[in-house]
Amino acid sequence: MRHRTILGTSVALTELGFGASVIGNLGRPTPDSEAQAAVDTAWAAGIRYFDTAPHYGLGLSERRLGTALARRPRDTYVVSSKVGRLLVPNPRPQGRDPEGFAVPDDHVRRWDFSRDGVLRSIEDTLTRTGLDRLDIVYVHDPDEHWQQAAAEAIPALAELRDQGVVGAIGAGMNQSTMLARFLRETAADVVMLAGRYTLLDQGALDDVLPTAIELGKSVVAVGVFNSGLLSRERPTTNLTYDYQPAAPELLARAEAIADVCEAFGTTLPAAAVAFPLHHPAVVNVTLGMRTPGQVVRNTTLHDRPVPDGLWEELRARRLIRLDAPTG
Repeated sequence: MRHRTILGTSVALTELGFGASVIGNLGRPTPDSEAQAAVDTAWAAGIRYFDTAPHYGLGLSERRLGTALARRPRDTYVVSSKVGRLLVPNPRPQGRDPEGFAVPDDHVRRWDFSRDGVLRSIEDTLTRTGLDRLDIVYVHDPDEHWQQAAAEAIPALAELRDQGVVGAIGAGMNQSTMLARFLRETAADVVMLAGRYTLLDQGALDDVLPTAIELGKSVVAVGVFNSGLLSRERPTTNLTYDYQPAAPELLARAEAIADVCEAFGTTLPAAAVAFPLHHPAVVNVTLGMRTPGQVVRNTTLHDRPVPDGLWEELRARRLIRLDAPTG
């Protein structure tokens, strides 16, 4: 699988990444054996970038990923995790995590983007994963915490990067405007952009993508299926867009894009995976992978050729944008 390097660093990512949120029991339980098999299948397919976070299953994703990678040579893969949510014992457990993961609520998340919080979070992640280092660390969902994340978390991460403890640093969010600020106003090398540069949403063309090009920084794209609407060859009314029922106009637009994909000999989900990688600032697309079957499907989508002419046809039909507006 091809690699792309985060600009200004030595960290090279495979074009397709393994998103480990779902093996943290996102939405439903996943057996340990299935999580291990998913990582093994991804490895066999050539995937060498794995993303996790303390938030995912209250540490379960990190523990499972670390176990699954334990027998692999450490210098042959890249792992990213995140800071901003410390896991602390829950004084009043009710039984199950209320934030969408099928795990016991024996811990709770506490927002903390302070220097001490960052260092503690990384230490905890290394303990849970059993790794000796992290290759990339993102500040995670700092939407309501810009000041502390920019003034404390990123400088703390920059020190670790400059000491060679971490290879690259950045931020991961579901919005693009603040990510552009992280690239422009902090020492971030890379941002993880969720859902804002897809076949149905090119908002990142207005801010983070041109900023990355201007400053020689990089973008990792996630959420490229917009939580489901772009995941099937033909959209259906029961699919979601950004975790909400898809509006009729979005369904109609996805259907129109699917028509053009079919005419070009490809599919809507294959185009959804390929589209972000067409932009020069994007170094990777990471997809959630829970089972070996999902890994096989995702790698097949990535490997499927998508004709370059598709993008121009979609633009000509005003179904996508490829450039920031001018004038």
